Amino acid sequence: MTSVPVQLGRRRPAATAPAAHGPLLDTHGRVHRDLRISLTDRCSLRCTYCMPEQGNEWLARSSILTVDEIVRVARVAAAAGITTFRLTGGEPLLRPDLVEVVRRLSAIDEGHGPVRVAMTTNGIRLAETLDALADAGLARLNISIDTLRRDRFAALTRRDRLADVLRGIAAAAASDLRPLKLNTVAMRGVNDDELCDLVEFAIAHDAELRFIEQMPLDAGHTWDRERMVTRQEILDALGRRWALTPVAGRGGAPAERWRLDGGAATVGVIASVTAPFCGDCDRLRLTADGQLRNCLFSSHEFDLLPVLRDTRASDRDLDRVLRACVWAKLPGHAIDDPAFLQPERGMNAIGG
Repeated sequence: MTSVPVQLGRRRPAATAPAAHGPLLDTHGRVHRDLRISLTDRCSLRCTYCMPEQGNEWLARSSILTVDEIVRVARVAAAAGITTFRLTGGEPLLRPDLVEVVRRLSAIDEGHGPVRVAMTTNGIRLAETLDALADAGLARLNISIDTLRRDRFAALTRRDRLADVLRGIAAAAASDLRPLKLNTVAMRGVNDDELCDLVEFAIAHDAELRFIEQMPLDAGHTWDRERMVTRQEILDALGRRWALTPVAGRGGAPAERWRLDGGAATVGVIASVTAPFCGDCDRLRLTADGQLRNCLFSSHEFDLLPVLRDTRASDRDLDRVLRACVWAKLPGHAIDDPAFLQPERGMNAIGG
């Protein structure tokens, strides 16, 4: 069986074919160990930087991967060296079989040792489901929170649900899941006056705040670089409150980290726009409808759905698609290139 990527843009073909076995290595020497798995494109919020309030076109239910299909892809990926699965959306807590997904993924061991299952969530419904998820094997949590003010939260997300998010964060802080990370998209004129408050809130909940530069991934394609708060601006604001000491050993992690006043508390910055970390990227993404993406900003995808739903296809066929996707990975996302085109899918459909 052969696989043909779904072309959403132009790309350069690989010079030679990928290896048929061994680690997931691309043509730039990067070994891939992290698979982000989107469980749904639906969300309980309508954040202004992600999707419009109304008129969203959702993925057809028939195209959404089943639990068996997700686990099959994950097994093949783990056999090829993937060690971490991060569950994303949309909002993964909207998936009714989420606990089963976590339980089955956390049980995977394909010869490289047990995998770790993490999740990124907006925190709504987390308080009610956290114990079951932890019992199923969830190891780590990232929770999104962009403001501590109820009026701003309602305006930013178009939903008055801050109290639910705060309950979810409190439940996570009371759990054994560590490290606990809180994600904040820094936006000019929206929440840039709350940066230090958000860090102090995270510290109070035994969590690390990670600021994220706003990226061109909104469904409406309204991203404006001028509204983005840059890495340097974030560090300048924090530096007026704390002495920042860089933390060494970043590896392939997306966040640069700093220690605050020489103590145990840390803060991170994910600067995908002004200080991209593409040279050390070890991540792949699987969308809820079975598309493999080798970059968050990729303009093309590799379609796994026909392979998964062909009774004649084997795990070796899935492995070939996986390796072809990794092999086609470009050196970087080129956001600063004048020819850069924003992905057609919004962040909710790609998966964080």
